[in-house]
Amino acid sequence: MTTALNHRTRFTDRTALVTGAGSGIGRAIALALAAEGANVVVAGRRRDPLDETVTLIEGAGGKALAVTADVSLATDVQAAVAATVDHFGSLDVAVNNAGVFRGGAPVADLPEEDWHSQLAINVTGVFLALQAQVRQMRTQPAGGAIVNIASTFGVHTRHPGAAAYAATKAAVSVLTRGAALDHIGDGIRINAVSPGAVETPMSLRPGESEADRADRARATLPLGRISTTQEVAAAVLYLASDDATSVVGTDLVVDSGGTA
Repeated sequence: MTTALNHRTRFTDRTALVTGAGSGIGRAIALALAAEGANVVVAGRRRDPLDETVTLIEGAGGKALAVTADVSLATDVQAAVAATVDHFGSLDVAVNNAGVFRGGAPVADLPEEDWHSQLAINVTGVFLALQAQVRQMRTQPAGGAIVNIASTFGVHTRHPGAAAYAATKAAVSVLTRGAALDHIGDGIRINAVSPGAVETPMSLRPGESEADRADRARATLPLGRISTTQEVAAAVLYLASDDATSVVGTDLVVDSGGTA
């Protein structure tokens, strides 16, 4: 996979931190930010996928740094922010994308450990990341922009077997809006993007092939297909950019019309 540098330069001389950037939506966001001029710090629990993302960015002429971090641990998130500032001098954009899905079972049958792991990463991880990122950004004259990745599962729709995951992503949406109100006075804009089905393994149902998924999308989604990771990344970059300077506390849905 290669990505040429974009002709747009909305993030030149800015530094972005993206969690969960070793694959899927997170990697697409990191590549898109770098293509528009950002220095990008990619964070996640596994080093090898992060290094692959860095190689892709550098191969396209961008600048990137990989930092291993578990977002459910305050010390890891704080260290990731510190590494970002130490290496590139500032933290101007943060995208909190790290998340896990433990589903497929009704609430009464969901293992308690699956509930706790989703809560720890999807909700507490975003909370801890917001704390560390805001504390840095409010020391900067230009403030910053933060985008949290929620989901259409949650505030927008529900699905059998995914109640716990939906609850965590609904929490991300509400947390985003509350934090946006708390910190816009600090010069920090906070918003969310809620993807629907996206071209990643997470959107495949048990035993379903990509061709099966495409057939299902043609039959059920108004657009007739699921979203690409690049389309979700474009929404994130809009909210993080100066194109959205008056957008505060929104939850932007990218779902091929599935919740229209």
